[in-house]
Amino acid sequence: MSAVIDAQRAPSARRISSYAVQPAQRIGSEAQALQVARELAQEFAQGAAGRDRERRLPFEEIERFSRSGLWAIAVPRAYGGIGASWNTVAEVFKLVSAADPSIGQIPQNHFGNLNVIANAGSEEQKRFFFGEALQGARFGNAGPERNSKNVLDVRTRATLDLHSGDGSYFLTGTRFYSTGALYAHWIPSRALDDDDNPLFVYNRHDAPGLRVIDDWSSFGQRTTASGSVVFERVRVPAAQVLQVKDFLKQPNNIGPVSQLIQAAIDAGIAHAAVRDAIEFVTTRSRPYADSGLERAADDPYILRDIGNLKLRLHASDALLERAAGVLDGLPERISFEQMAEASVAVAEAKVLSTELSLLASEKLFELSGTASTLAVHNLDRHWRNARVHTLHDPVRWKYHAVGNYALNGTPPPRHSWS
Repeated sequence: MSAVIDAQRAPSARRISSYAVQPAQRIGSEAQALQVARELAQEFAQGAAGRDRERRLPFEEIERFSRSGLWAIAVPRAYGGIGASWNTVAEVFKLVSAADPSIGQIPQNHFGNLNVIANAGSEEQKRFFFGEALQGARFGNAGPERNSKNVLDVRTRATLDLHSGDGSYFLTGTRFYSTGALYAHWIPSRALDDDDNPLFVYNRHDAPGLRVIDDWSSFGQRTTASGSVVFERVRVPAAQVLQVKDFLKQPNNIGPVSQLIQAAIDAGIAHAAVRDAIEFVTTRSRPYADSGLERAADDPYILRDIGNLKLRLHASDALLERAAGVLDGLPERISFEQMAEASVAVAEAKVLSTELSLLASEKLFELSGTASTLAVHNLDRHWRNARVHTLHDPVRWKYHAVGNYALNGTPPPRHSWS
């Protein structure tokens, strides 16, 4: 049974976003951001297996994560942030996801929304929302509708409040795959207005008529709580609505940035699987009886496969870094050609991180042996997390995008899943 997280229906349930925003430290450099990420990753790794096994939602961990200042590193310098490179952002996601990919995935929409605001927000909206992020506020997401034709089919409606005359809207709809919403202070959503024009609508988590439902039951990424958000005539002031009709017709980096973060999460899962495979083989696995060896770590076939995984891991990291570099090299105003080049570069990284996360998390058991399947180790979480997260957008279409661009010069589709 799903649990509706609100005071009336589940008084014992905890939801951190019910509290006031906790002040976040200000990170002063990208080097500091990476150091903080490494320290938090060490901390988050300690309880990752237990949180997954018990589906213990990481409320305290997310609070420490956002208070660390890492959630604000993408705020542009002009608005008080450090304007971190996409390379640094990707590395932070990879480091944290290698420790606990559910915690790593929870802020993905936060960063995506900061990028949308940077590109499409008014000056007043940028000052306000970037200020919120710097103070420690978290942006979640009301994801696509589960029962629509596809992820691009938006049925959530924003109806103009004609009586108020102040430009506010009433938001109505039910969304799913809402990663981060349960932990958020702001819950953004896509919607269509009365003329079917697209909007980005930013809702306070405690707005009357807004409900976050913890009905996420996937076998992987279990603690992302990527379930439902319900809007029942939620009143949204005009200042919290981004008019994006014209913006979405222009070249932009929204899709490539979103996909870069997805690839970084998968790369983190791959790192964790390879790390745990090496640790198990060297400390617990027994050599195969016919090998005549004293240690499993000396088995030539295991050596070959570990070598193959490490080579692929380095290649995946290199493509991720290259893709981030392409994004970092884009000018403030980009062309459709530059947008296509960025999308293809990120698609290449996404192919390798997807395939490696699945391969490494499966090879872990083949190389480590039967003992590695025991529930006490919970090593199957790596494969479960990889399998679920990589379904976000089919990798087969990444191959198609890369090949179609190389052969025919056809740019990838322009949306957040490409």
